[in-house]
Amino acid sequence: MTKHQLPEVLAPAGSLDKLKIAVLYGANAIYVGGQKFGLRTAADNFTLDELREGMTFAHERGAQVYVVLNSFLHDKDLEEVPEFVKFLEEIGTDAVIVSDLGVVKTVRAHSKIPVHISTQASTLNSESARIWKEAGATRIVLGREVSVKEAGKIKREVDIEIEMFIHGSMCMAYSGHCVISNFTQGRDSNRGGCAHSCRFEYSLEGLDTPEKKKAYFMSSKDLEGLRVLPAFIEEKIDSLKIEGRMKSHLYAGTMSKVYSEALQYYAEHGDFLSDDLLNWEAELSKVSHRSYTEASLVEKAGADSIFNERENASDGEWQMVGSVIDATPSAGIVIEVRNAFNQGDELEIIPFKGPAIKVVANEIMDLAMKPVTRTRPTTLVRLPFVEGVSAMHLVRQRGKA
Repeated sequence: MTKHQLPEVLAPAGSLDKLKIAVLYGANAIYVGGQKFGLRTAADNFTLDELREGMTFAHERGAQVYVVLNSFLHDKDLEEVPEFVKFLEEIGTDAVIVSDLGVVKTVRAHSKIPVHISTQASTLNSESARIWKEAGATRIVLGREVSVKEAGKIKREVDIEIEMFIHGSMCMAYSGHCVISNFTQGRDSNRGGCAHSCRFEYSLEGLDTPEKKKAYFMSSKDLEGLRVLPAFIEEKIDSLKIEGRMKSHLYAGTMSKVYSEALQYYAEHGDFLSDDLLNWEAELSKVSHRSYTEASLVEKAGADSIFNERENASDGEWQMVGSVIDATPSAGIVIEVRNAFNQGDELEIIPFKGPAIKVVANEIMDLAMKPVTRTRPTTLVRLPFVEGVSAMHLVRQRGKA
């Protein structure tokens, strides 16, 4: 199997820094949002200047950038789309991700940017995909209710690019069409304001529950499709999408690294060894997450996909403590601290390829070469140089009880 036959790894980026991290850690494509028209208004999102810079950074390293326009727009909103779309075309945007037929028509009328149909459009069958293709779409992001085999059938019958989610948070509603937060918080989830009401604890009372019972009955486990990679490849799925524009730098880097490494390994060896799978799964467990499920990728999701626990109960034990700014024998390892760590703590520095580099934080110095016992967030510190460490590497630490 050659490299070009592998699916692309499509990573999320809620900020310019996260875009750079995802690209450096192996993502083939990144999806981002501008200040308007997306479904993640709580993410940092990109200014016009950041979109331009991010596009240049990604393209110089062979990665593509897709911009989300997947909110459901009213006429007043739609009037602002042409100007934004013209800007996106000017800076070389590789595709836009769209949910609404009116937005598709507007994009095509004012640019030649390829259109990808968002999972919010609930495309679950060949006839629906065929209609979107006739409307000008070049790729369909299928609804999460579709299995990999069903997705392969749609691709063959319609002859269109297919993208599927492989990792990240799952919405309990059908293809994300939830209105609970509209009623509980006055925030429209289909216009970027989801309050994640499904993650709350609720009291249940009724015929089957004569006594009040508390439960997180609407919260889903997180999707994790690492072991399904051979099926994605066999069905010739074009793009594997990682959810999480609002998630951390550590998440963006780890997910991009694990899935790109796993795909390359499969391309070279034609199979996964159990030890390799366990190593990659261990890496996936080192980021904040709920319990994992394969959801509907192989069989329809059942009751065991419900995450009936308090939010963050299954968080990863590891946290990002900083990122490497510089690493040379003369300067040492210069780290921008994000979370405090202490003299003598064990750290792991994550290279762009290969296993983590274990480092003991001995001889911590500030930039004036004064000893530091405990680091402080937003400061710069030095550690002794270690071979293999370079700028932009992420630094993590196992959490303490």
